[in-house]
Amino acid sequence: MNIVIGSDHAGFRLKQELADWLRETGHQVDDIGSHTPDPVDFPDIAHALCGKVRQDASRRGILVCGTGVGAVIAANKINGIRAAVCHDIHSAHQGVEHDDLNVMCLGAQIVGPWLARDLIDAFLQAQFVRDEDFVRRVDKLNRLEQQNRSGENRLP
Repeated sequence: MNIVIGSDHAGFRLKQELADWLRETGHQVDDIGSHTPDPVDFPDIAHALCGKVRQDASRRGILVCGTGVGAVIAANKINGIRAAVCHDIHSAHQGVEHDDLNVMCLGAQIVGPWLARDLIDAFLQAQFVRDEDFVRRVDKLNRLEQQNRSGENRLP
């Protein structure tokens, strides 16, 4: 699978380890940084990563910061991105299956490398279930994005 991975300084070491592991397991990995443990702003990394995910619907993104919270907030500000913090296996796969998740956020201060690998496996192996209820809900999410661009404030 084609994966874009990125982190801020708090997630740098875990991101490096995960990027190497993903390559070793046969995935194509685009590491957009941070490339050093020096301080960097997570919104900049999220913007770069999400731009690449939006360019190719077959890509998935993995963002690593201290808790995953800042990364998920930044990622979800970008149209076309559905991001979630995943610190348990169920959320990692169900987010894809039910919500068409395309970016998973991890907290390097919350999960270690072994759990992170299991979470990523669940995330990457999952596929969106085209059940009528799930499709309808994701369509509503897409319409909410469109409304927010136009300034409307009601659920379609």
